[in-house]
Amino acid sequence: MAGVTEFIFLGRGGQGGVTAARILVSAALKDGKWGQAIPEFGAERRGAVVKSYARIADKPVPLHSNVRRADVLVVLTSSVLDLVNVNELMKSNDSIIIVNSASPIKTGYRTYYVDATAISEKLGLVIAGWHIVSTPLLGAVARVTNIVSLEAIINSLPEFVGRENLVKLNAEAVKMGYELVRGE
Repeated sequence: MAGVTEFIFLGRGGQGGVTAARILVSAALKDGKWGQAIPEFGAERRGAVVKSYARIADKPVPLHSNVRRADVLVVLTSSVLDLVNVNELMKSNDSIIIVNSASPIKTGYRTYYVDATAISEKLGLVIAGWHIVSTPLLGAVARVTNIVSLEAIINSLPEFVGRENLVKLNAEAVKMGYELVRGE
């Protein structure tokens, strides 16, 4: 599908992958684009490996299914990379991986990393013992891909985050992820 960028969010249940896909699509809409956020639900539980998907395009997208191969893979915890075959998830050798990691990771693809866990820790974005890593990673997505603007992501947060103090902290996390992402 020409003109469509497909995302897979890969993480563990409770990390915010489904919400991250929804925020990304909301940001795309604010930037005048089209999008779909597609959750994948099954018997997952908190801590289980989960996927969610997003598509962003400049025109309506007629396809309504899970993303089989990603242009951009967003990894909420690097430990899940040991549990999946990354090659089966990537669309091409030019596909991008953005991973929550304190240091570079070799994947064979264009790989970027940001220590979203440290950002979450610094800002106190820990809920029920889980670090909120999705928002710093969305900042990294904005910088690496230029598919959505940083401002649109920040402006989408109130729809999904809730309390005003958490909106402000998550907005700061998005900005930090944008500034601190490293890689190719």
